[in-house]
Amino acid sequence: MTLSRLTDLSGTLVVSCQAEPGLPLDAPEHIVALARSAVIGGAAGLRIQGVDNIRAVRAASGLPLIGLLKVVRLGTDIYITPSIADIDAVVDAGADIIAFDATDRPRPDTVQTLCERVRRAGRLSMADISTVEEGQHAIDAGADIVSTTMSGYTPYSRQLAGPDFALMSELAAAGVPFAAEGRIWSGEEARRALDLGARFVVVGSAITRPDMITRRFVDEALHNRTQKLKGHAAE
Repeated sequence: MTLSRLTDLSGTLVVSCQAEPGLPLDAPEHIVALARSAVIGGAAGLRIQGVDNIRAVRAASGLPLIGLLKVVRLGTDIYITPSIADIDAVVDAGADIIAFDATDRPRPDTVQTLCERVRRAGRLSMADISTVEEGQHAIDAGADIVSTTMSGYTPYSRQLAGPDFALMSELAAAGVPFAAEGRIWSGEEARRALDLGARFVVVGSAITRPDMITRRFVDEALHNRTQKLKGHAAE
């Protein structure tokens, strides 16, 4: 796999098509339907979790595919493609780019070990990080690109309601190639990420999570309306 897959994504939108276990969309056929819908809408690439989902989407689309596994293990908080075995599973499923947690926490395998495994498989590596220091370390360890995915999900990173634009600026200033991912809910935020230097933008929940989208409408519209009605009643 050459770097052309990353070049193909330059300046574009990648859509993350995932469903939490137990939700109605948690099945390969539904993930494929989400992916196809995203492609119709203009997605240039896809980010997919789970071996069965990756295989199904790979069979349905030739677009650049970022693959990962979410694995919960005792003794570590690293859960995005944490081990060599997980790397191998994502490779075998057909992903072009392998995403993994590269945060500075106790882990089954080192970031360098994971990067080397991806490279030997002829694929590209995407290191999900939460700080600029982690991003620099991941690139030094051999990652092809980092992603801001983990910002806010480590106790030492910024805890923000929206995208970590400060981290994007820091990565750009440090010369670290990065994709913007995490809590991006509008086209304006995606545009700002690109303007700050993101190679491409990954959006998931705002496009492919109807449960979360509905909840935002309920919280922002109905809750605000209820609060206003209560205010009028108090007057």
